Amino acid sequence: MIPVMEFRQFSEQQPAFRVLKPWWDVFTDYLSVIMLMIGVFGCTLQVMQDKIICLPQRIASPSDNTSGGELKSLVPLQTNISAVPREMKGLKTDLDLQQYSFINQMCYEKALHWYAKYFPYLVLIHTVVFMVCSNFWFKFPGSSSKIEHFISMLSKCFDSPWTTRALSEVSGENTEEKDSKKTSTSRSTITVSPGEGDLEKTQSLRSIPEKIVVEKPSASVLDKKEGEQAKALFEKVKKFRLHVEEGDILYLMYVRQTVVKVFKFLLIIAYNSSLVNKVRNRVRCEVEIQDMTGYREFECNHTMAHLFSKLSYCYLCLVAVYGLTSLYTSYWLFYRSLKEYSFEYVRQETGINDIPDVKNDFAFMLHMIDQYDPLYSKRFAVFLSEVSENKLKQLNLNHEWTAEKLRQRLQTNTNNRLELQLFMLPGLPDTVFELTELQSLKLEIINNVTIPASISQLEDLQELSLYQCCLKLHTTATSFLKENLKVLRVKFDDNRELPHWMYCLRNLEELSLTGSLSPDASKNIVLESLREMKCLKTLSLKSNLTKIPQSIVDVSSHLQRLYLHNDGTKLVMLNNLKKMTNLIELELVRCDLERIPHAVFSLTSLQELDLKENNIRSIEEIISFQHLRKLTCLKLWYNGIMYIPEHIKKLGSLERLYFSYNKIEVLPSHLFLCNKLRYLDLSNNDIRFIPPEIGVLQSLQYFSVTYNKIESLPDELFFCKKLKTLKLGKNMLSILSPKISYLALLTYLDLKGNHFEHLPQELGYCRALKRSGLIVEETVFETLPSDIRDQMKAE
Repeated sequence: MIPVMEFRQFSEQQPAFRVLKPWWDVFTDYLSVIMLMIGVFGCTLQVMQDKIICLPQRIASPSDNTSGGELKSLVPLQTNISAVPREMKGLKTDLDLQQYSFINQMCYEKALHWYAKYFPYLVLIHTVVFMVCSNFWFKFPGSSSKIEHFISMLSKCFDSPWTTRALSEVSGENTEEKDSKKTSTSRSTITVSPGEGDLEKTQSLRSIPEKIVVEKPSASVLDKKEGEQAKALFEKVKKFRLHVEEGDILYLMYVRQTVVKVFKFLLIIAYNSSLVNKVRNRVRCEVEIQDMTGYREFECNHTMAHLFSKLSYCYLCLVAVYGLTSLYTSYWLFYRSLKEYSFEYVRQETGINDIPDVKNDFAFMLHMIDQYDPLYSKRFAVFLSEVSENKLKQLNLNHEWTAEKLRQRLQTNTNNRLELQLFMLPGLPDTVFELTELQSLKLEIINNVTIPASISQLEDLQELSLYQCCLKLHTTATSFLKENLKVLRVKFDDNRELPHWMYCLRNLEELSLTGSLSPDASKNIVLESLREMKCLKTLSLKSNLTKIPQSIVDVSSHLQRLYLHNDGTKLVMLNNLKKMTNLIELELVRCDLERIPHAVFSLTSLQELDLKENNIRSIEEIISFQHLRKLTCLKLWYNGIMYIPEHIKKLGSLERLYFSYNKIEVLPSHLFLCNKLRYLDLSNNDIRFIPPEIGVLQSLQYFSVTYNKIESLPDELFFCKKLKTLKLGKNMLSILSPKISYLALLTYLDLKGNHFEHLPQELGYCRALKRSGLIVEETVFETLPSDIRDQMKAE
């Protein structure tokens, strides 16, 4: 007897795979088991019992009939029996047992129809093929790995505490939403009632109120381990979706195995229907073995013919039912869009509106699961929602970043404001809004940030910095920032990171934008009108402008500081500058100007001008600066200027002048007629000589000529008795004049990189100069008298 368990390996799969077996697969599996039992039962009978029993058939000869002798054989056998005397028990054949066995075997092989002989084996083979086809996609390497991963994630998502929490919260919101509709509250947008600051409920999980996390932390709060597990599940689902949606191997495997089953069904029905009548009880057998047995014709009885006939009809009925089920499966496969799956009913039922539709194998597996239990798809969909993921991240953030931890990170920034800087977090912790003393908030590389209404608790907040952050504002938050925000800095890479709400910040005083801006909307981001910013005084743009945007002109009446930093793109249209008559500071950096723009000379209120890195080689236009009576600072550094024209003397109001990082070789004496200069930087040039007229600069406090080729210093330099910083490093000096003692206010002296062998002891008269402010080689410093060294080392 062949045990049925031996065939278990053909259909065995993990118990968890049952969720991917719809009712028709389960039904056909049971049919396969019944057919398998028929096949095994038939094969067992074939082995355990005699297959066929044969008797020789005698043919009467003419000589026997005429002689009247004893009858040897009469045809048919029934008449012979009736003619036999009563005392005769049967006809003698003179055959022994071995001859009978031989005859049975020969007739079984030669006379019995092949269908009658092999029917049980055919049933067994066809059933095994059916069972393999039904479960082949669970075994095939290319599909089984995806199924295993999917089932593993599905069970974890189904049992995750986060799934229960998310669905219960949305369910609670939907109940409250129905109540809020009675008060004419809009369901599609977030609004605030006139007398309250609470958020109105919406159908989306995006609007789950913050009080669920902040105000009632004790209600269904996930512990840290559960939160981390849910976070890992979101990542797994996201990566699995990207991987599975690329192909349709699961769908194709299932379609192919279904087609094979339909083909097998048609084949079995076709040949079985025509051959089932070949299973007969009586079989005539004619074999040429007369020389061994004495007989040539035999009458045989197929002992299992009656049973096999009944089993074959039963088998045909089972196959017919199996085939009709497979045809229904084919209809389901080909007449439904199984490579696309819509969560529309889940979105309507749960209120999680951002659950994306899926495609290809991911969609097919979800369709299969719906045949098992639609609840699986509903709970699994929670982990496809970006809003749900953000809400989980928010919950984990609030656990990790407590108010005490954030308070420890507070620092004072350059504007003397108490600042909190957060970098590369998955979101913005709600605990930030508990820091009521916060004045400046700096967010860097934080995606999907939503500023809630609770920002209104930060009454001292005046400064907001957003570096590569995609930010959204609650209506109440927008109103709060519109009234309170003074400084906004934004660094962006695409248009999603440039906040559109910034244009309504009417009390904003300083705006800094870093990113790609262009007048052409088809290429880059366009800067919209700044007309609403009535208080804007400082505007900084670090971009790739080819002309000054018209939007800047909208604020020209009150704009005082304009900083334009290009990435090397040539700024060719500067006519709009003429309209900004109230500018007091202007920076045009890396704009490839090549010349000083004439539009600058119309800015009569200008006090500071920076033209850094503009490939300027000639500054003959500098004479026009004499019309700018208020100009006190001029920065022409990092250019290619080779000489300073004599017209420089016309700029009598200059107090700070930057000529560093140019190619200047000669200093004109007229330069030192700008007798109000307090800061003069000539470092990183090719200067070899300093004119004695430098002594005219009695207000000079900072003088730098580092990285030049100066061999000696004029004594007149030491008449500038207000000097506090003197940088002479990286030159060719060998002697430092004793008149250095005149510089009693000197606090910083750079002598390093020269050829000094010793320092004058008069350096000790520079009482304000300490060792930390004297930059020189240690060996040269040791040439000073010990008392002077001790004096400098003393604090």
